[in-house]
Amino acid sequence: MSSDRLLPAIGLRLLSVGLFATMNAAIKLAEAKGARLGEILFFRQFGAAILVTGVIAAGPGLATIRTQRLGAHVSRATVGVISMAFTFAALLLLPLAEATTIGFSTPIFATILGALILGEPTGWRRWSAVAVGFVGVLIVLEPGGHAMPLAGAACGLAAAVLTAVVFILLRQIGRTERAQTTVWWFSVLSLLPLGIVYAFQAQPHAAGAWAALAVVGVAGGCAQLAMTASLRRGAVSLVVPFDYTALLWATIYGWLLFGSLPGRATWLGAPIIVASGLYIVWREHVRRREETRRALSEE
Repeated sequence: MSSDRLLPAIGLRLLSVGLFATMNAAIKLAEAKGARLGEILFFRQFGAAILVTGVIAAGPGLATIRTQRLGAHVSRATVGVISMAFTFAALLLLPLAEATTIGFSTPIFATILGALILGEPTGWRRWSAVAVGFVGVLIVLEPGGHAMPLAGAACGLAAAVLTAVVFILLRQIGRTERAQTTVWWFSVLSLLPLGIVYAFQAQPHAAGAWAALAVVGVAGGCAQLAMTASLRRGAVSLVVPFDYTALLWATIYGWLLFGSLPGRATWLGAPIIVASGLYIVWREHVRRREETRRALSEE
């Protein structure tokens, strides 16, 4: 890949990571200022829906959101909203760095689900990486210890598993649908149930809470667009490793805004989880490259 495409792909991915980290910090701030989980979820998707619609209208046109797979988008939106709810709950219950680190276990669960659901070939190398990754997760969670709230850890793990399910659904939808089309349908479809929840949880807030909710929506929507754009310019194996810079952002935000730093268990377990995830991504890249080579040789 030429540098004129490689550098923008990496830059956009790093931008998306920073924006998602900003969104996560705003989620905790909004809750601290009185916002409820349902309100935060609604504003996250409301901001994304407006931004994605604007980008599509200004770019390829709204005609590109037409789909013949509405059922698949409904399934993706359903799992996505539940996954997002658990993710946000983990952020509210745990320090930023710990919640972020647990989220790094998503590739581990995606490997397992890919093998079980899609029948993807998974050799001993990737299964070994999965096992090592689980060791890292156990170190961070400290089972039997008292450093991490059980409810927060459970929400974080549930979010990681459901996000892995979303990855599987996106692989299937991506065979026929554009990435921006999928993002648009997720944003808009999820507003229907979240709008109902918001109607019951809406309440007056001070200016600080409204500002935090606005940041959640804008930063989250911009992060989604930047992430999608990075994948249009670079392969998954190129850009995904930069997602792990999220731990740096989480540590900085946690220290500056909430006066918290990652615990010893997180510093020990995070590198193991990251190494496992990076190896899984690399093996997936190798597998797809070999499949492409075989397909070309059979032509």
